[in-house]
Amino acid sequence: MYEDSNQTGYNGFETNGTTYHYSYNPNPHSGMTPPEPKKPKKSNGAGRVAALVLCCALVGGGAGIGGAAAFQALTDSGSSNSSTIYQNNTPTTQVNVQEVDGVTEMTLEEIYAAYANSCVNINAQITVQQGWQQYQATSAGSGFILSEDGYIVTNYHVINGASSIQVTLYNGETYDATYIGGEELNDVAVLKIDVSGLKPVVLGDSDTLVVGEQVSTIGNALGSYSFSQTSGYVSGVGRTVTMSDGTVMNMIQTDCTINSGNSGGPLFNQYGQVVGITSAKLSNNGDSSDAAIEGIGFAIPINDVIDIITDYMEYGYVTDRPSMGVSVQDISDMAERFGWPSGAYVMEVTEGSCADTAGIQQGDIITAIDGTEITSVSQLTSVKNSYRAGDTVTVTVYRAGQYLELSLTFDEQAVTTQDSTTQQDPEPQQTSSQWYYGNPWDYFFG
Repeated sequence: MYEDSNQTGYNGFETNGTTYHYSYNPNPHSGMTPPEPKKPKKSNGAGRVAALVLCCALVGGGAGIGGAAAFQALTDSGSSNSSTIYQNNTPTTQVNVQEVDGVTEMTLEEIYAAYANSCVNINAQITVQQGWQQYQATSAGSGFILSEDGYIVTNYHVINGASSIQVTLYNGETYDATYIGGEELNDVAVLKIDVSGLKPVVLGDSDTLVVGEQVSTIGNALGSYSFSQTSGYVSGVGRTVTMSDGTVMNMIQTDCTINSGNSGGPLFNQYGQVVGITSAKLSNNGDSSDAAIEGIGFAIPINDVIDIITDYMEYGYVTDRPSMGVSVQDISDMAERFGWPSGAYVMEVTEGSCADTAGIQQGDIITAIDGTEITSVSQLTSVKNSYRAGDTVTVTVYRAGQYLELSLTFDEQAVTTQDSTTQQDPEPQQTSSQWYYGNPWDYFFG
């Protein structure tokens, strides 16, 4: 399943580790007289030499002088009962704290030293509804500091439904956070804490990422192992991921370990720039008959959401969000059997809207926007939201057995504000309930 990587648990979440100690008793028969020790047999040491050579081979080709020195000491001991233990002291690694310049590659140690204090832990108190009962739960996630005056970015699903939100800095200080704005559609949220002089991250260009590039993240793994760093590589770009609610998102795929609690954390490139927001992982659905999934995690490209984030910071809502002015629904399997193409079926067109002006009619099936195929309502929403109000696109519709191409200029979506909470009318609207059954993979909200 696609797992979102925040961690929720009733009355908080805590991991209790257990350490097992094992001992070896050379004389298990307590109270008995030990047997007389046998005299050691003489040996030419060949067996010990062979074992040592095998050990060095397993350690690797870098044994070098150290392996040769151990070999000489053991063979020189002859029949002596004494043993020699060798230990080398490795010099302490000196980590240079350097600033991101977008040109100089940084080691993982340098990225952590420079930007661990730009990352935060997030704990949100939420209400969970199960049947007729409600429970108070804690949602644990991650985030990163975007400005010196306390703006913080995280995933929307980390704080969705929260009655209170707390942010913990790397130095251990905890602050109450104010929810500025966010949206489920792009799974991004902006918070604010009343602190100044913070160290923000440096954003990079997610469009320049290539497969094989090293990436890393710092986050609140499992809600307990705070400020943990994991690393890996970009294993795919431009991945189309369908969420459990049918929403289609563009994602960066990585084998960088993303666990529950990592949601909302920064994905750093090899230059120490934030190029994504860690959001989800792919795992099995809990059925023992399914093979376990390893090393497939996802992050939201920073380029896809930076305009949304800055709009929330400046205005409290997203400006220039496009609107089409149509109500649509998915094409049923039955309709496809009669020769209708897959797409978004237009149930209603708002009079005077850009869709009305473009010539879209009730009964049309929207099949493409600027050549990008549309096969469902969720995909139409995702493609539409990649544009801004005022952008002009070519909409392909299927009508009465033929395809038509219509020019449409997006309207700006209406915004209403109630009690400092921004509410936006989603476009396009889906007029009937649609169930998502999917496949064995799904997002797990834990």
